[in-house]
Amino acid sequence: MGASSRAGARIDQSYRAAGLEEFAGWIEELLRGRGYDIDSPRGGGRSKLADDAGVHRAAVSRLLQRQSMPDLETMRRIATVLGVPLREMLIRSGRLTEDDLPLSGVEHATAGEDPRLSPEEAARRMGVPPELRDLFAKVARQFLPEGG
Repeated sequence: MGASSRAGARIDQSYRAAGLEEFAGWIEELLRGRGYDIDSPRGGGRSKLADDAGVHRAAVSRLLQRQSMPDLETMRRIATVLGVPLREMLIRSGRLTEDDLPLSGVEHATAGEDPRLSPEEAARRMGVPPELRDLFAKVARQFLPEGG
């Protein structure tokens, strides 16, 4: 490996480390805001997040210790538990940009229109398999306010 290749690799590694630091800090703020005790050694917030999201505890620990970025499935599950759009997680993690994930027509709703997604549309956009979308919508409606 030439000197310029090594220098480029160091810059890339430094850039990724800074991105991981920023992303992990953002996740920590979300966790604290949602009541996960991640600051005390025996608070159990890391384990609770892993259990709630159905992911390995090691994946949560590696993220919060700034060792590695979670894989896409882990990110998706954490986003769901934290109530954050996967799009925002992917952009904040540096994996994709806003240009990679443009918003569709929802943000362009005209005045007077309700910009919220229906549970069916949300299921479709999140990639819920067609055979499970009705079930998803039924469950989601239980958590929506009346008329939502």
